[in-house]
Amino acid sequence: MNVKVNGKEVSVQGTTLTDLIVQLALPQNGVAVAVDNKMIPRTQWSDYILREGLQIVVIKAACGG
Repeated sequence: MNVKVNGKEVSVQGTTLTDLIVQLALPQNGVAVAVDNKMIPRTQWSDYILREGLQIVVIKAACGG
C-alpha cells in the first residue's frame, strides 16, 4: 500500500503507524506524527491501522537555539 509521508509517496511494508516509523528508521523519541491533519498520540501508533492514500506528516524535534 502507498501513503504520502511529508509529501513523498512511500510504499508501506507493514500495517500500523509503528511499522511505518520503524520502516523509515525514525527515532522513537522526539517525533510527532499527524495523519490527514490529525495528531496521533504515540500511545496509539501501534493500534493505528494504515490505509491506502493517507497523508502523513512526520515532525522531528531539533535542539538548538
